[in-house]
Amino acid sequence: MDRAQIVHQNFLNRVANREFPHGNAPVSGLSKEDAVSLFRSQVLSRALDQTSRTMQKEGKGFYTIGSSGHEGMAAVAHALRPTDIAFLHYRDAAFQIARAEQLPGQQIAWDMLLSFACSCEDPTSGGRHKVLGSKALMIPPQTSTIASHLPKAVGAAYALGAARRNAPEHRQLPEDGIAMCSFGDASANHSTAQGAINTAGWTSVQSTPLPLLFVCEDNGIGISVKTPKGWIQISMQRRPGIKYFQANGLDIYETYAVAKEAAEYVRTRRKPAFLHLKTVRLYGHAGADMPTTYLSKSEVEADEANDPLLHSVRLMDQAEALSPDDALRIYTDTCARAKRIAAEASSRPHLADAQEVMKSLIPPKRPCKPTNGPGAKARADAFGNDLRALDEPQPMSRLINWALTDLMLEHSEIVCMGEDVGRKGGVYGVTQKLQQRFGADRVIDTLLDEQAILGLAIGMGHNGFIPIPEIQFLAYLHNAEDQIRGEAATLPFFSNGQFTNPMVVRIAGLGYQKGFGGHFHNDNSLAVLRDIPGVILACPSTGADAAKMLRECVRLAREEQRVVAFVEPIALYPIRDLHQPQDGGWMTIYPSSEQRIALGQVGVHGNGTDLAIVTYGNGNYLSQQALPELQAAGVKTRVIDMRWLAPLPTKGILTATKDCRHVLIVDECRRTGSQSEGLMTLFCEERSHIPIGRVVAEDSFIATGPAYAATLPSRKGIVKAALELTGEAI
Repeated sequence: MDRAQIVHQNFLNRVANREFPHGNAPVSGLSKEDAVSLFRSQVLSRALDQTSRTMQKEGKGFYTIGSSGHEGMAAVAHALRPTDIAFLHYRDAAFQIARAEQLPGQQIAWDMLLSFACSCEDPTSGGRHKVLGSKALMIPPQTSTIASHLPKAVGAAYALGAARRNAPEHRQLPEDGIAMCSFGDASANHSTAQGAINTAGWTSVQSTPLPLLFVCEDNGIGISVKTPKGWIQISMQRRPGIKYFQANGLDIYETYAVAKEAAEYVRTRRKPAFLHLKTVRLYGHAGADMPTTYLSKSEVEADEANDPLLHSVRLMDQAEALSPDDALRIYTDTCARAKRIAAEASSRPHLADAQEVMKSLIPPKRPCKPTNGPGAKARADAFGNDLRALDEPQPMSRLINWALTDLMLEHSEIVCMGEDVGRKGGVYGVTQKLQQRFGADRVIDTLLDEQAILGLAIGMGHNGFIPIPEIQFLAYLHNAEDQIRGEAATLPFFSNGQFTNPMVVRIAGLGYQKGFGGHFHNDNSLAVLRDIPGVILACPSTGADAAKMLRECVRLAREEQRVVAFVEPIALYPIRDLHQPQDGGWMTIYPSSEQRIALGQVGVHGNGTDLAIVTYGNGNYLSQQALPELQAAGVKTRVIDMRWLAPLPTKGILTATKDCRHVLIVDECRRTGSQSEGLMTLFCEERSHIPIGRVVAEDSFIATGPAYAATLPSRKGIVKAALELTGEAI
């Protein structure tokens, strides 16, 4: 008999024999009716755990990680409002069930069993994953098994305060709401959790509103590794800016009373709190995990004897809310009902093909109020003396700054955030004066933590803002890339498009900086961004393109709810000249505010048919530097600037190269994992009759000093490869 069956049989026997674990008497605050309702939620959670295991054995369910031992979370749900956004731990089925009891018309058992069966009728994920989540219950679905949802919970809490001061058009959360996130004691040790908790405290001590309730469900173990006794309490109870609460999560009366106190503190004080709940884990970690392989039998049995359902029956009996016999009937009836519903849910249809699975990768479009752009006076006030320079050629960094200014004037829901973006104006001055123009509420200087920066953006996106977070250097993204991969990009996919977190992530990146930084400030790998389904990757090469593409990126986020990465080539920020010193050949005039470059629209320079150079970013700059030499050698060349790196603008590229006799790909990223691999595949599949070559960076990190460009494509290397490819080499 497996442990689930043992726990089930123990409950039946011990309730019948009145053999209950010892504990405190019920505290006041929970009515008899509410206590029974919470017990019903706990029991349904337990029944669903048992049923999901049966479904998996029968091949009708596909993933089991249960909530048994954590049913006290039903009391936490009861202490909150159903409009309080909740980012849940994967063991919180009881929370979702109890919250469903707060809203009429919910069919929570049916909905959850459809999810267990991976039916396409699952109202949350559409059959893509077994998830906890519900749009009606304001529970964004989670697939995180660690604590990667905590940074966005901090962001959602911040967004509640920000929306009071500047309400966005697509606001989702009530003004007096709070945010809640739950996680396990083992996950509390993860850098993501530690960063989020630190960020919350850092924000709170500065008196910035942050109504967030952390709930740590402490069952004392992470899979097989035990948490040191008292670790959560001693490490969390004295965090600056965060008030600590503790309760016995096995006792629904105590849990409700303390959770209510904690929620009231967060709601009225607009400050974060940490609720530490003692729980137990029943059945082992997940699926076929056998706890007796790494725990003694006596330890396992001790937890089973502390079953929270047994505690609830004891407490309700003492409170004269429900007799043990009636509790037993509720339990057996609920288990039988879960089996009946599961039989029907298991027969419902599943996703049939790739097209159905991928349907929710791209979030739905949403209607937005029309705008005519910022007025003349507003622009004059914001730009000040810069207004006179708009008609003069400028380098890229300045045009990005002006584009951000116009966009923030036009759309009040745009918020920029990042380390140094405000008072300093960014490492390279790209965001200079923005905080002066729009205030600290809309240009937020964050702490040094990329996970926190992206989490802030994701959370604010949940409440209708259009966040534009800045990552100072591309190499720093790797500290936090899962916030995009595992959180932002997956949200519409796992919620069937019901939840979104649109944003435009500005990233200063790529190589060619002559005197600064080496590898950490010159990172030429975009593979991690190209690899994420649904994410748009943009990379301009001129200032005018940067302004027009940034406007399109904001439109994509605002109207189409997309997650966009806008990679700005650092080395091109200040570039003024193209061929000769002081020729000003790479500066451009700021384009009028209605001009945009649409997603997938490539740039074409020249009309030669001997050779097409397909490139982007610094590669476009170098390729155009090479044009005079190629022209002198008789090679009629055109340069195609991809601009959009993901999804690959295949139609635009093929159209722009269709009448060319040779194609040379110039890619400043590394040979392995670069855009060039996808481009080579594209041309081999669609233009296999023409010669194709590529000039790429070596599979190496970038050095500092005189060798800064030694591993990267160069003008000279492009000329050489072009002449060899076209047969014009001397």
